Amino acid sequence: MPLATLRRAVSETVSGLPRAFWWLWTSTLVNRLGAFVATFMALYLTLDRGYSASYAGLVAALHGLGQVVSSLGAGVMTDRLGRRPTLLVAQVSTAVSVALLGFVHHPVAIAAVAFLVGMASNASRPAVQAMMADIVRPEDRIRAFSLNYWAINLGFAVSSVAAGFIAGFSYLAGFLIEAGMTMVCAVVVFLKLPESRPASEPGAKDAPEEDAVSLGTVLRDGRFMSVVGLSFLVALVFQQGSVGLPVAMGEAGFTPADYGLAIAVNGVLIVVLQIPVTRFIEHRDPKALLVVSSLLTGYGFGLTAFAGSVGVFALTVCVWTLGEMVNAPTQTGLVVRLSPLRGRGRYQGMYTMSWSVASLVAPLMSGFVIDGYGAEWLWGLCAVIGTGAAVGYAALMRRLPDEQPAAPGTSPAATPAKEVGAA
Repeated sequence: MPLATLRRAVSETVSGLPRAFWWLWTSTLVNRLGAFVATFMALYLTLDRGYSASYAGLVAALHGLGQVVSSLGAGVMTDRLGRRPTLLVAQVSTAVSVALLGFVHHPVAIAAVAFLVGMASNASRPAVQAMMADIVRPEDRIRAFSLNYWAINLGFAVSSVAAGFIAGFSYLAGFLIEAGMTMVCAVVVFLKLPESRPASEPGAKDAPEEDAVSLGTVLRDGRFMSVVGLSFLVALVFQQGSVGLPVAMGEAGFTPADYGLAIAVNGVLIVVLQIPVTRFIEHRDPKALLVVSSLLTGYGFGLTAFAGSVGVFALTVCVWTLGEMVNAPTQTGLVVRLSPLRGRGRYQGMYTMSWSVASLVAPLMSGFVIDGYGAEWLWGLCAVIGTGAAVGYAALMRRLPDEQPAAPGTSPAATPAKEVGAA
């Protein structure tokens, strides 16, 4: 691609988004750049502290359980207290609990604090997604969610490499650095991000909507809950990249380095291709995108059954990574589209919970299937689940409602794109 064309593509991808979005994006990037603990937690517990692999698995499960618990609570906070207060509470709590985790040594204390870290770290997600929906115009939301997803993966790719060096020097330093960078995110939110929660206007006919939207409302929304169920199925397949794939490769005689090489393709492709993919999928039919992404995901993992070398494993990673790049922003945009204006926090919380629950179920599923039937059955099951999700999306996504507008006072719709600068 010529340099001038590349510059124009990048410019068109990042232009026209409000300044508040870029501060939120910066907060996300800084947060992920400092995400060291999740990367080396198992090594810290087994190598540095001398605990068993079973105990490390228990701590990981409690961390995941904390994420499940906080998903709905954070969604309610996002709608009731506001996006900004929820973000501040979540990020300050994460910083404090992560720092504390580096100093506790008793196994019960470690497990309890890991649960708190899971709760705190996941609590910001509904608020971030709701705020992004509030401040970005409907026609720009897929692009905004894609850019945010790109920041998450870029930060994680850098932090994963840095975590190895930091762990070699001091595990405690990793805990403290992550706590410090998370506190920086809280400072950015406090100084640069105004509250974006839509406020009811006196006399407006939809003024009671905030009181009418509850968790019960979300649960009774059959169409949305069906989307949450489909999201869980897709997430269950995606999780196999970090739980089923390393186990299967290990049983086939491949080394941890071989797995690292294969899975690194995922991060590299997302960092390199997310912006071009965003330009391709923007303004396209979300039904077709979700159907195709589900098939790419399911059959990308399904093809792993035929992999016999690191190169072929890497090729299968390429296939399901393409599905991931299409699915992530499209799915988040669909959640916004199906959410009431003043119920976005609760709806995003329920959507976030589908991924948190999948992170708990996926290890159990992969272990049961691989031990009982073999890895080939796991990959075949992934193909079946992906096909089922695709059929589900095709059936559900008929006559989608119009997209909700950005929150009053935050939309750049009346501002020329060239005047909406990036921070």
